[in-house]
Amino acid sequence: MVRHSAASSCAALIAVLLIARAGSPAAGGTITGTVKVTGAAPGADAVVFIQQASGKFEAPTAPVDMDQRKKEFVPHVLPIVAGTVVRFLNNDSTHHNVFSPDHERYNLGTWRRGKTKAYTFDKCTEFPCAYTQLCLLHPEMEAFIVVLQNPYFAVTDHKGGYEIANVPPGSYQLAVWRMKGKPLSKPVTVGARTTVTV
Repeated sequence: MVRHSAASSCAALIAVLLIARAGSPAAGGTITGTVKVTGAAPGADAVVFIQQASGKFEAPTAPVDMDQRKKEFVPHVLPIVAGTVVRFLNNDSTHHNVFSPDHERYNLGTWRRGKTKAYTFDKCTEFPCAYTQLCLLHPEMEAFIVVLQNPYFAVTDHKGGYEIANVPPGSYQLAVWRMKGKPLSKPVTVGARTTVTV
């Protein structure tokens, strides 16, 4: 039931402008920029992230929420650190289901308004690890959970803009994940003013 289309090739058309601004060493640097898709609307709902960072990163202790409202998943794209528990809420008057056909696959069943189900995303070994979220009762509903190795990520806004704060100074691969497309990456140095084009 995964709905793929010609959009799967759109990642090759993404043009990304990334600007790394220097910050104090204690706070880390800030990476800002814009994701643009050639010949299409601004790159909203793309995930921009540091591909691999040194160290071990713990998942947050509190669950992260993905809601179901007006027959939509909210947010549409949710990046998380590996090991995070995602809590699925139902705020509609109708019943909802949540399942994913990706990776280890799961089906959390169906539940009514006001109830929740949870799932721990701790099975990924290669990042990014994207899970399509679907509802058996409402085929038009679709969302994505993107599991990452570290917390240095952001989701682009409706104009394609993003900001990743407190990135430790150093050299990295800055990557872009876009729905139904392959990730793209480019070297970036945080701690000095830099412009990178992918």
